[in-house]
Amino acid sequence: MKLLCFGFGYTARAFAARLGGDWEVVGTSRDGKHGCLRFDRDHPLPAEVFTHVGHVLVSIPPDAAGDPSLDVHADQIAALKELRWLGYLSTTGVYGTRNGGWVDENSELRPTGPRGTARAAAETAWLQLWREHGVPVHIFRLAGIYGPGRSAFDALRAGAAKRIDAGAQVFSRIHVDDIATTLLASIAKPRPGAVYNVCDDEPAAQEAVITHAAGLLGIEPPPLVSLAEAALSSMARSFYADNKRVSNALIKQELGVTLAYPSYREGLAAILAAGG
Repeated sequence: MKLLCFGFGYTARAFAARLGGDWEVVGTSRDGKHGCLRFDRDHPLPAEVFTHVGHVLVSIPPDAAGDPSLDVHADQIAALKELRWLGYLSTTGVYGTRNGGWVDENSELRPTGPRGTARAAAETAWLQLWREHGVPVHIFRLAGIYGPGRSAFDALRAGAAKRIDAGAQVFSRIHVDDIATTLLASIAKPRPGAVYNVCDDEPAAQEAVITHAAGLLGIEPPPLVSLAEAALSSMARSFYADNKRVSNALIKQELGVTLAYPSYREGLAAILAAGG
């Protein structure tokens, strides 16, 4: 079985690591380093890369012009005779804010910023490829991703962690291993045109996660500061524009997913136990 990954970053690598030895994995990056093929709008993939591709994972975010993978290689993807599954990694940011209320896959998309708007447009374009050409597209709306090397521990140890008082705001999260579990479950039970939220069971405030991680490290958490005092970058600040709780019921009911890390508590404990 051959998997083509448009983008071979943190999540794609974690997913590829879960595949068996009978898989051939081809990944892309903008610079073509570390065993990846170079891909961007100015550097299309050679035709032979698509030979015998049965699965495609797209994790490259859209740019100002749209989705690069789709814009450059839609024809090649639509022509893949052995393609069984395509997964597009989107974001729960497409829902925008609900003032702390719940959303599921049937909720209206109301992105509050340009990144969420671009993601919603990319979802529509990929699903159009399914409707018009029968490409087996599956959309995965990911919550905030964390895992080994990318958690509150890293920020605390670097002295860069901020504990922000954002009032009643909460975020949904997902451990990278649980993303991989969900993708594997979808491959085993494909439903072209499906959309899934991928998040854990417990939306929580940012400051609660930082406080808990500091406790696990046996250190004092950083002082609580307001959003204004945190002096965040514009991109980091934009994440605080949304306040919602995301339901993960569908991946459990339809795909039979059992989360290894149903909340940040289990996820952080596992990272620390593994030496992270």
